[in-house]
Amino acid sequence: MNKHSQKVSIGEKIGYSLGDGSANLVFQMMMMFQLFFYTDVFGIKATAAGVILLVARVFDAFIDPMVGIISDRTNTKWGKYRPWVIWTAVPFAVFFVLAFTTPDISERGKILYAGVSYTLLMAIYSFNNTPYSSLGGVMTSDIKERTSLSTVRFITATIATFIVQGLTLPLVTKFGDGNPQKGWFLTILLFACIVVVLFVITFFTTKERITPPVNQQTSVKQDFKDIIRNAPWRAMFVLTLFLFTTLAMWGSSMSYYFNYVVDKDALFVFLKNFGLVSEAGQTYGSWHKFLDAFGLIAHDNSKVFAVGFSLFNMVGQVVTLLGVILLSRFLSNIFGKKAVFVVFLALTAVFTSLFFVVPAENIEMIFLINILKSLAYAPTIPLLWAMLGDVADHSEWENHRRATGFVFAGIVFALKAGLGIGGAICGAIIDAFGFIPNTIQTAEAVVGIKLTSSIIPAITFTVGVIALLFYPITKKLNEQVQADLTERREREI
Repeated sequence: MNKHSQKVSIGEKIGYSLGDGSANLVFQMMMMFQLFFYTDVFGIKATAAGVILLVARVFDAFIDPMVGIISDRTNTKWGKYRPWVIWTAVPFAVFFVLAFTTPDISERGKILYAGVSYTLLMAIYSFNNTPYSSLGGVMTSDIKERTSLSTVRFITATIATFIVQGLTLPLVTKFGDGNPQKGWFLTILLFACIVVVLFVITFFTTKERITPPVNQQTSVKQDFKDIIRNAPWRAMFVLTLFLFTTLAMWGSSMSYYFNYVVDKDALFVFLKNFGLVSEAGQTYGSWHKFLDAFGLIAHDNSKVFAVGFSLFNMVGQVVTLLGVILLSRFLSNIFGKKAVFVVFLALTAVFTSLFFVVPAENIEMIFLINILKSLAYAPTIPLLWAMLGDVADHSEWENHRRATGFVFAGIVFALKAGLGIGGAICGAIIDAFGFIPNTIQTAEAVVGIKLTSSIIPAITFTVGVIALLFYPITKKLNEQVQADLTERREREI
C-alpha cells in the first residue's frame, strides 16, 4: 500500500544514515587518498595512476545501469533495494582492503594489480550504493521527510568524512611506525570492519514504503526512454558528472598541496600555537596524550604534513557538519532545493579559486578559505540525493511508471565517471608540470598542483551551477507533483 504522508522515525533515519557513513569510509578514501597512495606509497607514476582511476571508474560506471535494472526487478520479503545492502557488505570490505594492499611486484605488475583491485572495488560499490541510494527514494514520499532523511544521512556521512580525512594519515603513521605500507593496510582493515557493521545495522533498521504503480509493465527499453527525455534527470546527470569530477580533482590535489606547496616551517609554527607539537623536555597533559595516541601530534617536521593536513580536513568537516545541520533543511524549505543549490555552489566555486593566490606560508588564510568554502558547500550536500528522489517522483508523475533504481543508477554512473575524470585530470596535470613524488618540487610543478587545487575545480564547479539552471523542478512544481501522486496513489488502493 502506498501512502503519501509517511513519517520516518528518527531511529530509522539514523539507521539509514549509517549506510552512507559506511560507504563514505570507502568513498572518501578513494577520493582523497587513492591517487596519492598510488604515487607516493605504491610507487606508480602519476599519469599511470590517473589512467587507472579513469579507466576503472568509467568502465565500472557502465555497471550502474545494469544494477539499477536488476534492483528495480528484485522482489524479496525485505523489498527491492534493502537486501543488496547486506548482500554486498562483506565483499565491499574485502575489495576495500585489497585496493590499498601493496604487494612487492614489478612496476607493470603494480599497475595491473592496482587496475584489477580498484575495478573490483568500484564494481561492488555499484552493487551496494545504487540500491542503497534508491532505498532512500522509497522510504517516504513526503517532501520534508525526504529532505530530513537526506540531512540525517549526510550528517553521518560528514562524520565519516571527518574520520577519514582527519585520522587516516595519523593512523597510518601510528600503525606503520616507519613502514607506510603496513600503516595503510592496518588502517584500511580497521575501516573495513566498521563498514560491515554499519551496513548490517542499516539493513535491520530500514523499511521500503513506496512501490511501483499497480500493473506497471517492466521494460528496460522504456526505462531508458523515460529518463533520457526527463529534463530534471538530464540536468542532474550533468551536475553530478561535473560535481564529482571537481570533488575528485580537488580532493586528490589537496594531498599534494599540503605535502609539497604549503610551507612546512610555517605550518609547524601554526600547529605549535594550537598545542599540536611535542617538544623535548616538555610535560604534557592527558588531552595531548590522547591526541598523540591517534597520531595527531607532530614530533618533528617529518610529521607536519600528516598532522597539518588532518587538522585542515577536520576543521573543514566540522564547519560542513554545522552547515548541513543549520542551513540545508531550513533554507530549502523556504527557497526550494534548486535555488539553494545554485547560490551556494556558486559561492563554493569562488572560494575554491582563492587557493591559487594565497601565499604558501600564510597558514591562517589557507584555513580561513577552507572554512568559507566548507560553509558554502555544506547546504548543497544533502540536496543532491533528495533532489534525485524528486526526479523519480517527477518521472512517475509524467510517465505513470516508477523506476527508482534506474533513475539513481544513471546518476551514480555520472558520479563514477566524474571520479575517474577528476582523478585522471589531477594526475595528468601534475605530471605534465613535472611532479616527482617524495622530493622537493620545482616552481613549475608547484603551479600544476595549485591549478588542480583552485582554478580548474572552480571552473568545473561553475559548469555544475550552469547545469542546475536547466533543472525545472521548483518548490512549487515539486508540491504539485506530490499532490497529484498522492491523489493517484489513493485511487490505486
